[in-house]
Amino acid sequence: MTSRQIRAALFDLDGVIFNTEDQYTVFWGTQCKLYHPDKPGLEYEIKGQTLVQIFDKYFANMKDVQEEIKKRLDEFERNMKFEYVKGFMDFVSDLRMNKVKTAVVTSSNIAKMNAVYASRPEFKSYFDAILTSEDFERSKPDPDCYLKGASKFGLLSNECIVFEDSFNGLKSGRAAHMQVVGLATTNAKEAILPYSDCVIYDFEGLDYKKICKILSKVI
Repeated sequence: MTSRQIRAALFDLDGVIFNTEDQYTVFWGTQCKLYHPDKPGLEYEIKGQTLVQIFDKYFANMKDVQEEIKKRLDEFERNMKFEYVKGFMDFVSDLRMNKVKTAVVTSSNIAKMNAVYASRPEFKSYFDAILTSEDFERSKPDPDCYLKGASKFGLLSNECIVFEDSFNGLKSGRAAHMQVVGLATTNAKEAILPYSDCVIYDFEGLDYKKICKILSKVI
């Protein structure tokens, strides 16, 4: 991929734009211990999955529990801290200065995004499009969400780069045949490297020219 081909950057939300994964681990850790004490570490396995996926796989026959968890999650997200991953604001601003389209492609729902907007009024100004779980027929690791992100701008897969941290998200970007930049914010670099074209720890010091140079070296 050359710099001329990078026409859109598609970002996951949690663990990519915001340092929120540790907060979710705490939340799901309490729920999993309460309802699935026989599955230690389940809060780590469900990272990157939508609420629907989690409910379908682990709480399918627990409808009353689903409603209770959803209420707790809604309350939890209304009070979350949305701290940007280091260097993100400068990086995304530089991309936009270089005519690169930017989009959020997240498994989060509209209610969660409303909490983001309330906490970070400037958030929408960084993106040309924001796609949430309501926009997708199939969730990550299916490529549907990232293909829709590309189509939003009328672009091909090889014109887009994906920024992801979770295994499901990385697999989704790969399945969409896009170059994938992994962020080692949630999982270890060594763990996500097989699913990434390159791995970064944050966006500090990164800009349009540097990411083009890095990806142009990927065979």
